[in-house]
Amino acid sequence: MRKLALNDEILLKIEKPARYIGGEVNAVMKDPSKVDIRFAMCFPDVYEIGMSHLGLQILYDMFNQREDVYCERIYSPWHDLHKIMKERQIPLFTLETQSPVRDMDFLGITIQYEMCYANILQVLDLSQIPLLAESRGEEDPIVIGGGPCAYNPEPLAAFFDLFYIGEGETRYDDLLDLYKANRSSGGTRREFLRKACQIPGIYVPSLYEVSYGADGAIASFEPKYGDVPAKVKKEVEMNLTHAPYPRKPLVPFLKAAQDRVVLEIQRGCIRGCRFCQAGMIYRPTRERDVEELKECAKAMLQSSGHEEISLSSLSSSDYSQLAELMDFLMEYKEQGVNISLPSLRIDAFSLDVMGKVQDVRKSSLTFAPEASSQRLRDVINKGLTEDVILEGAGLAFAGGWQKVKLYFMLGLPTETEEDRREIPRLAEKIARRYYEIPKDKRNGKCQITISTSFFVPKPFTPFQWAPMYDKDEYLARARVVNEEMKAQLNRKSLKYNWHEADVTVLEGVFARGDRRIAPVLRKAYEKGCLFDAWSESFHNELWMEAFAECGVSIDFYNRRTRDTEEILPWDFIDCGVSKDFLKREWERALRGEVTPNCRQQCSGCGAAQFKGGVCLER
Repeated sequence: MRKLALNDEILLKIEKPARYIGGEVNAVMKDPSKVDIRFAMCFPDVYEIGMSHLGLQILYDMFNQREDVYCERIYSPWHDLHKIMKERQIPLFTLETQSPVRDMDFLGITIQYEMCYANILQVLDLSQIPLLAESRGEEDPIVIGGGPCAYNPEPLAAFFDLFYIGEGETRYDDLLDLYKANRSSGGTRREFLRKACQIPGIYVPSLYEVSYGADGAIASFEPKYGDVPAKVKKEVEMNLTHAPYPRKPLVPFLKAAQDRVVLEIQRGCIRGCRFCQAGMIYRPTRERDVEELKECAKAMLQSSGHEEISLSSLSSSDYSQLAELMDFLMEYKEQGVNISLPSLRIDAFSLDVMGKVQDVRKSSLTFAPEASSQRLRDVINKGLTEDVILEGAGLAFAGGWQKVKLYFMLGLPTETEEDRREIPRLAEKIARRYYEIPKDKRNGKCQITISTSFFVPKPFTPFQWAPMYDKDEYLARARVVNEEMKAQLNRKSLKYNWHEADVTVLEGVFARGDRRIAPVLRKAYEKGCLFDAWSESFHNELWMEAFAECGVSIDFYNRRTRDTEEILPWDFIDCGVSKDFLKREWERALRGEVTPNCRQQCSGCGAAQFKGGVCLER
């Protein structure tokens, strides 16, 4: 029997000790002495969030299919355990065997959102691994990062030995085989990293030099050696149908954020929204075959005992075999399994499907116009007209729904005060559509909840050159929306809430920052910043102190419009979408011109180079 890293005395002192004991249903147990490589897979947030992440489950299952590899898991300890581990010098441990992370060969960290960056330093610190990659020795694990935030790894470059750019199904076997071969031949850590950079998709920050000009922008970004690639091309799994996918998903002890079976039906998106990083970096759109999905659904429900299944996609309505898949899943609905359908367009087909799988009286519908006016929706290439929005709402109300959630962004490029005032006006038009239904056919009063987030420009989008604003300006924009709410005829049916402005400012710096951000991250962690994605844990004043003490200007990263010829921190990555395409889309956005979606017309983004997916139709 394995020995727990935490004794009963500690477990009784902390909140939710089940986060740290392992042994869940479908957790993989191996004899560590009989494998060649031990890999600690980390989600740098609390257990309940990390256990909901599909990408980690895919890699966990894929790695453990190899007899020579044992992949174990770690999550960020919550504040209570963090304090105890620091005081008592207890090293961070894996859930499967309670082994110290520092004893692993690899520490892999998935980086899903910017506000987890302080937690990455927590994981390294509690693991008793040197924070800076340059300070690590031969006995320390190789620290590797991946996920969407790795598409601009530069703010974190000092803390990682390497990054995997792209989808993990394609090159991890090559990387693990190289590690084994290098160790067998007596190779050093440095020699492994020099060889690893030759594997497509692998970026080793220590092998590149950056210089800055007098204006603060990057002057050059070059490999240190002739055999180091100047460009790192993302990895794409083109055959999703036969790609690894867990038939026995991990089942958490605690109620997770998404406590259900997740069925990924496709990757990528044909829509081309100019603010959306995922829609660009996951091109081209690729589908899983419906027969394979049926088998996966059956196996995952049987092995997990879950009573809900959710379809995962950026735009589920665009999956070409959705009708057939839903007919199959309806058989499980009749057996008491709930079906969740996020990312659907609100049209007649989608509403018909949702009406079959949801309790209409209890559930709410989500519309994401993102921008309120038609002019601004054209700028962001949303592909929605007001008529389509109102028609969808009308169909929903006729179908029995009375609760609607509307999502918008504030601070989009070219946004005006009139655009902001249009947000509650559009919501009022939707409410008016509800009250046009005869009173005896309504389900009481309608409830329309407006939510606004503040726009953050992301790398590899047409808006990567756009400026942001400061906290006061964002809040002023939200106040305009709130003020206009009070003027609406059906205001009692409307509710408004908005995202934290100070968090948005930091997200912007981390999203488009460079290597000079690393000292700020370290300073903020040392001051106590941790779990910044959680409102109750976020301390903006500590972050502001860290920026000031490091002499780093937030305005430099957020407030200026970047020149399209400027070297951007992520320009060394080839994400499959060309910079020329992004420039064209930026220019079209400023002119308010719409670009057709990928099934209507090829826009020449560059993703056709991968020879598959929706690009086959060109």
